[in-house]
Amino acid sequence: MSQDARARKDWDTYFMDIAYMASTRCRCHRRHVGAVLVQGKKLLGTAYNGAPSGVPDCSEAGCMIAEEYELAIVDGQEQMVKKQRCVRTIHAEQNLLLFTDRIDREGASVYVTDQPCWTCANMLANSGVQEVVYHRSYPKDADKVTKLMQQVGITFRCLETYEPPEVAVSEITN
Repeated sequence: MSQDARARKDWDTYFMDIAYMASTRCRCHRRHVGAVLVQGKKLLGTAYNGAPSGVPDCSEAGCMIAEEYELAIVDGQEQMVKKQRCVRTIHAEQNLLLFTDRIDREGASVYVTDQPCWTCANMLANSGVQEVVYHRSYPKDADKVTKLMQQVGITFRCLETYEPPEVAVSEITN
């Protein structure tokens, strides 16, 4: 088959594929997340979740689980909901913001494999980006993150029909 005969990937698929490939660098057993920064059609940075440089990661020292409780509405009733998070790793979105320049982020898009958590959403809200595109939902924080993105005017899109590259798919354990 000639190169012209193959379907060319659209930009959303192309950049999300790169985010998934970045996620393969992660060594946390619970979740592999990748993120990329894009200005127009120019790739400006990639990142993944992981322990700080020089610190043992989850594959070496195990996950560092923190438990939190949050008041939530479940089936119309207020309930205390327990959340567990690995706090050994710096999230992909945080690493992306740490290793890119503010000037490059102004008006840019972030493609991230997973919907940002509350902390990452807050950081993205102040980062200068105008769009966040994700694939997998993160139900623990979904409603409040979506509301925050609306409040700050950041376009927030889920690529529901996207299929990640097979080599980059990992099981998620929560």
